[in-house]
Amino acid sequence: MNTQTKLLTRATLALFVAAFAAVSASADVVETKNGAKIVGKVVKIADGTVSVDTAYAGTIGIKQSEVASISTDTPVAVRLDSGTRIDGKIAGSANGALQITGGDGSISTTVGKVAASWAAGGKDPAVAALERGWAYEAAVDIAGKTGNKEQLGTGFSFRATLAGAQDTLQFYSAYDRQVSDGVKSADQFKAGVDYSNNFSGRKSWYVRDEAGFDRVKDIELYNVAAVGMGYDFIKEPKQTLTGRAGVSFRYAGYKNPRTEDVKSAGLDFGLAHRLQMENSVLVNRLSYVPTFEDFSNFILTHESFLELPLTSTQWKLRMGVANDYNSKPGRGVERLDTTYFTRLVLSWK
Repeated sequence: MNTQTKLLTRATLALFVAAFAAVSASADVVETKNGAKIVGKVVKIADGTVSVDTAYAGTIGIKQSEVASISTDTPVAVRLDSGTRIDGKIAGSANGALQITGGDGSISTTVGKVAASWAAGGKDPAVAALERGWAYEAAVDIAGKTGNKEQLGTGFSFRATLAGAQDTLQFYSAYDRQVSDGVKSADQFKAGVDYSNNFSGRKSWYVRDEAGFDRVKDIELYNVAAVGMGYDFIKEPKQTLTGRAGVSFRYAGYKNPRTEDVKSAGLDFGLAHRLQMENSVLVNRLSYVPTFEDFSNFILTHESFLELPLTSTQWKLRMGVANDYNSKPGRGVERLDTTYFTRLVLSWK
């Protein structure tokens, strides 16, 4: 190798070393008590875990109790156990001491006293979690058939949800109409409101009211109002299972004068399940409302569906089945109605 080539090789190596040093210098560093050093970007500190985004292993979670030192190259937001918040760069030492320096001055603390950390200038996640926010969804289902048989089915629904850390308020409405060879097989409308308050751990209380009509079932007007208690049998980030039990008042007014209207207090039971999978959501809902006057007089409703995302996160495809059972329906009306549906859903905030 000649002298010129050697010089070129050395220059290239020096350039790589300088580049590596520059990258290392611009990275955050987390050192553990056993001497490991993780280089990357400190994304957040929450629930006793320090999350570091690395180029070689993605995001790594490190137990905060095992961290000896944290240093950041850019400012981050830090909240201490005392409630003090400061935005600034963190300089750490091996004994767990931290120096956070920002535009408002400097604070000396330790790794163990850091309650949370997030992007500089951002909103405190603990505050954001307490805030309520509206979410909306609209769904449409239109199916038709011509030829040997004329058939047209239309279904529309809308739901508005105001959710916070402790309570949820929902307004919803839905209309379903099916016509086959000029004869209606479904003509149903419903609208309701549902409020639940998670007052203690897995426990909650709720109040709900739903009203509407079902002309095929000869119901001119119905209403179910209920209040009771709820319990979360499963309460995880990706799965929830909530049971409800309470008292209700049910009214059903029939068009046919020979059918006795329902006006009775009763019980109210419900079960709601939601499972968030990798690329889909599974939802199951069940409601059972018997009357005190006659426990054999009850309504049972069920809905299960699988929701799949489309090209945009706002658009989804919902496929499922719904059952509506009335133990004592109007004259000439079947007890059970089953509907299979495929709906296009638009959701937004």
